[in-house]
Amino acid sequence: MRELGQWLARKISEWLVKEGPPPNSPLCDFNRLCYELRPGDILLLEGRSRVSEVIKIITQSSWTHSALYIGRLYDIADPKLRKRVKDAYQGDPNQQLIIEALLGEGTIVAPISKYRMEHLRICRPSGLEPSDAQRIIAYVIKHLGSGYDVRQLLDLARFLFPWTVLPRRWRWRWRWRSSLFEHNVGGPTRTVCSCLLAEAYNLVNFPILPFIDRGDDGSIRFFKRNPRLFTPKDFDYSPYFDIIKYPFLGLDDLGV
Repeated sequence: MRELGQWLARKISEWLVKEGPPPNSPLCDFNRLCYELRPGDILLLEGRSRVSEVIKIITQSSWTHSALYIGRLYDIADPKLRKRVKDAYQGDPNQQLIIEALLGEGTIVAPISKYRMEHLRICRPSGLEPSDAQRIIAYVIKHLGSGYDVRQLLDLARFLFPWTVLPRRWRWRWRWRSSLFEHNVGGPTRTVCSCLLAEAYNLVNFPILPFIDRGDDGSIRFFKRNPRLFTPKDFDYSPYFDIIKYPFLGLDDLGV
């Protein structure tokens, strides 16, 4: 019975990650984007898979996936971490690399060239110290090989979805216990893309979308948000990230 459940889960994952055709022409200048990337930048992607279409509807955003740019192998300062990345990635050592959590694959390292034809955007943490960038990179490297937390994805969908629009007789189907506010639910080895990156930035106390509380005495306090509640669009919306984009055709090319 357990084997049947695993087989069914695998088939569902394969169906969800099946992608539609790529665009006829790219929306961004991929070569320019790669040239401008810095280790610690977050890369946003507008996905083409079935699960991406669901994420677009739930989050009301075109950004469905986020990944962390870690540079090339020789950009990683710690030799132990460099070896771990090298063990997980058998390609060209001069390739520019990202770490991402994918449905059906878990947390992996991959060349950014896999997204050459996709719609991409750079979110750069404003004022982030190089030493903090290395700590962020170290955190995500240590999670290589972690599984993808499907339950967290479902719980986040339930949390964001305006379920009051559903007929009352359907709502009971959504009433399972949420994992979003539990500690280390399902073990510490599973994550989703935005949660992993939010945890890494929380490690160095870099704000993404913090809660802000103003006291009666005029003092202001920042509170970190639960990393499990982040989606890719939050990095785009955050006032603490600079948005960098390079259109495939500039204004001069368009005659504007």
